[in-house]
Amino acid sequence: MNAGVLEVRPRRARRVALAAAVLLVVVFSVVAVLLRRTPTGVYFRFSDQVAMVVLGLLLAGAALLFTRPRVRAGVEGVAVRNLLGTRMVPWELVLRVSFPDGAPWARLELPEDEYIAVMAIQSADGRHAVQAIRALRAVHAEHTAPRETPGP
Repeated sequence: MNAGVLEVRPRRARRVALAAAVLLVVVFSVVAVLLRRTPTGVYFRFSDQVAMVVLGLLLAGAALLFTRPRVRAGVEGVAVRNLLGTRMVPWELVLRVSFPDGAPWARLELPEDEYIAVMAIQSADGRHAVQAIRALRAVHAEHTAPRETPGP
């Protein structure tokens, strides 16, 4: 992490995803080894065993996608990386950083009722999420000018 740059990653989701990936590889590897020893009369070949291991690796890779979320905020804006993509948003476009009641993760409120989910700050992380949302709000306040709010 660079000086002046806030970087946040989820904690619980990363641990669960890593454990799930390891478990998937182990289970599919054990099944592949035991595949030839079935009393059903079906003949499994070596290629079937390899396919089981490859399937386990593919599923583990999919589980590891949940280790990707990250938010990085600095002078130029905020970069939000979720499962599949990364989006850089300049501070001028971020109206506020919110964490709606009952929501699984935080979000960046943008103009015209749009928002970007920030999967790096998850409610499952409890106190870590509270500290992260406060830090992100502080960085947002530091890099944006106060906005005029419309009257009633």
